[in-house]
Amino acid sequence: MAKQKRKLTPAEKAEKKRRQREYMTIFINGKQKRVKREPTIDGMPVDEFIRRNADPIWLLQNGMYEELHQWELERAAGLEGPLPKPARDPDESGHPEDDPFELG
Repeated sequence: MAKQKRKLTPAEKAEKKRRQREYMTIFINGKQKRVKREPTIDGMPVDEFIRRNADPIWLLQNGMYEELHQWELERAAGLEGPLPKPARDPDESGHPEDDPFELG
């Protein structure tokens, strides 16, 4: 009969869990290699997190000019065309000359 495998101690389990979080196993030329994982924030890569959540001041202060330029392009693409007029309430009583939204 084969010898039974022993259980890991709590310290060994914790170390195994830490290694699995820090490293991942990949295959290179048919051999397993351990490499460090990319750092993540809330499960997404750091670059993607910054791209989604950074404001232009933070990008400028940290010298991320390419990201700032991309942010400005995306903002400009969203603002193309005339701005929509706010909807008026049909029950609102008032004269057209008193309308602050009317340009004429």
